[in-house]
Amino acid sequence: MRRNLLHEGAANLKYEIREIVAVANQLHDLGVEITWENIGDPIQKGESPPKWIREIVSELVVDPRSWAYCNTAGVNQTREFLAAQVNARGGVQVTPDEINFYNGLGDAVAKVYGFLRREARILGPSPAYSTHSSAEAAHSGYDHFTYRLDPRNGWMPDMDEIRQKAAYNDSVAGILLLSPDNPTGAVYPPEILAEFAEIAREFDLFIIADEIYSNIVYNGTEPLHLSEWIGETPALAMKGISKEYPWPGSRCGWLEILNKERDSNFAAYVESLLAAKRLEVSSTTLPQLSIPRVMGDHRYPDHLKTRQKMFGQRADEIESAFANVESVLVNKPGGAFYYTVMFQPEILGSRQTLEIADPAVRKLIESKVENVEPDKRFVYYLMGATGIVVVPLTGFQCDYPGFRATLLEHDDQKRHWILKEIVSAINEYTAS
Repeated sequence: MRRNLLHEGAANLKYEIREIVAVANQLHDLGVEITWENIGDPIQKGESPPKWIREIVSELVVDPRSWAYCNTAGVNQTREFLAAQVNARGGVQVTPDEINFYNGLGDAVAKVYGFLRREARILGPSPAYSTHSSAEAAHSGYDHFTYRLDPRNGWMPDMDEIRQKAAYNDSVAGILLLSPDNPTGAVYPPEILAEFAEIAREFDLFIIADEIYSNIVYNGTEPLHLSEWIGETPALAMKGISKEYPWPGSRCGWLEILNKERDSNFAAYVESLLAAKRLEVSSTTLPQLSIPRVMGDHRYPDHLKTRQKMFGQRADEIESAFANVESVLVNKPGGAFYYTVMFQPEILGSRQTLEIADPAVRKLIESKVENVEPDKRFVYYLMGATGIVVVPLTGFQCDYPGFRATLLEHDDQKRHWILKEIVSAINEYTAS
């Protein structure tokens, strides 16, 4: 065409979590039974929301209000309910007008980065969750600007590096953190969170905290929400119901806008996010209507505790399964429903293989492993040999070789089989 149509950041829109699905589908066409460990969908892995939650949603389906547009920023009664929940925790207080709804957090992420001035960069973690890293890179036209999470320190952030990058890069406007973290399952302690707030105050930055997993913590960790530790720093907390009910198909997420009045530039930026929502008229109404009824129900706290216990037990299984596998480093997750396996230095090479009996499957895998990252090579061989689909760790904007898998398989027998097959594959591959 006479004009180049492509946005300068388009090449940075990568989502390894789903891109690997194309290869898995090819294997499926060749007769390989696929086990999906690549994506955080509890429903796909056999979990079902409790009957009482489904009954509430069923009742709302026949309520004519659930079929209508809602307020641009969200259902008023839901925003009032959520603001009251924030304020009951203590810390920063919000009004219902500071709760804004989106069609899932993917929509919120696209808006948050897309309406930043291009020169304003968000410093984010590495390994990085692909939705954030791709959106930040696409908005700026450069690779996502990152700080390191340390696998030998429980995947905790390197706070000295964050401070240095904030101090010496005046393009940095904000800092992103995920706690509980995806892909590592790390949960940051209060002293780490306090240091994030301190750095943001010192360098006049704002904070983005993706807290979609804030109530999915276990094994001694406790929920700690942004409003409880941010102090006077402007910030955005990202929340949703997709992981908690769980209802990933609801596409229902929201922003808590904290300390907007403390900075006029931040306030103007937040207003641009709401203006962008006005162009879309409305977010999804039905899931929003469910929130006060579900989260306000006396059964909801026990629902959260039951799931916390379940994922805590599965984290124990992870710790036990990898305890004697010397070729990898696996930190026991404390939140969310993922775990990350990192290969030790110099373990992976370009000639290692797994036995694949089917010639057609072997040929396909061999065609995919030329000139790829060593951990991606392992992931492809794992798929071909076992049908298990995990995500290469280098797909999360980092240099650590490894992969991410989930705690989500609801069938106990199959979950144990998955772990056994992965451990066996690691041992065979690293010995080849």
